[in-house]
Amino acid sequence: MKKWNLLALVFILSACFCLVGIGAAYSGGTMTDLGTLPGGGSSEASGINTKGQIVGWSYTTSGYKHAFLYSGGKMIDLGTLPGGLYSYATGINDNGQIVGYSDTASGEEHAFLYSYPAGTWKDLGTLDGDRSRATGINKSGHIVGWVRKASGREHAFLYIGSTMTDLGTLGGTNSYATAINNNGQIVGYSNTAVGYMHAFLYTYPAGTWKDLGNLPGTGVGLDSFADGINDQGQIVGTGSTPSGLSHAFLYSGGTMKDLGTLGKAPSCAYGINYDGKIVGRSQTVSNERHAFLYSGGKMTDLAQPGWTYNIAYAINSGGKIVGVSSTPSGPNHAFLYTPPSGCLPAILLLLLN
Repeated sequence: MKKWNLLALVFILSACFCLVGIGAAYSGGTMTDLGTLPGGGSSEASGINTKGQIVGWSYTTSGYKHAFLYSGGKMIDLGTLPGGLYSYATGINDNGQIVGYSDTASGEEHAFLYSYPAGTWKDLGTLDGDRSRATGINKSGHIVGWVRKASGREHAFLYIGSTMTDLGTLGGTNSYATAINNNGQIVGYSNTAVGYMHAFLYTYPAGTWKDLGNLPGTGVGLDSFADGINDQGQIVGTGSTPSGLSHAFLYSGGTMKDLGTLGKAPSCAYGINYDGKIVGRSQTVSNERHAFLYSGGKMTDLAQPGWTYNIAYAINSGGKIVGVSSTPSGPNHAFLYTPPSGCLPAILLLLLN
């Protein structure tokens, strides 16, 4: 190989490493149908960790939905809490700890922690009520979600060790925690003292609440909902616009930014990775619901031929995206979108010269 080719190859490989690391290239990526559990008609993926392990739910031969883990090209049925019929997995960390919710032998719905590959289940309980759901987990194993109390009100919780703590509200009746980052920052949405639903940021262990307010130009009487946060403290979710329609937002540096749509409202943002890449779904000009990636100030439609009416729920640090889509064969299936590296053709050309 010529000296200049070798130098060029080193340069391209370095560039590729950077591109793959930040997930810069997305057009022309690969959409993979993850299928379903045996006998299932549909499935949905809700979370992915940096290792590429995916969780969600799928119908089974019993007709009930079961939580699954997709790892090594295989979808694994996680079952349910003892005596239960259904379960949903909502999040996974890099230690293989999976959270979600399942019914129990008594018919109640409880948040759970499932440890892989040990295969152990832990019922997180419900405080003094009869229902709880876990929605997120960080690398330390701290879990968030919400619980229905004996009073009938629903409150966000933080679960650490073996203790579930009621986080309270923004002054209103109900609150729901949806995600937690590795710094202990928790997001979700809560009723305010005057009854509206607002996105919030709760900081642990300080125990401080912050009302994130509304999209620019809207009044206190409109709602907002936070669904994701990264380790930089950037928050994504959905907020009402002055016209009453819903738009995806990014909250960063104390400012809530309207991310727009793929042509029509509503749009909703569900996940954000370390690099600030955002995923969600939006209505298109043709009135279809499409998954999107928002990066560099631009919202990109991720739908590919045959893959329509899709939603992206989560994105990992490598830029891999998971969600649910109508597939070329018809049913709604969990999917994995893998961005291209954009490097291999250039490398091959150099090697051939």
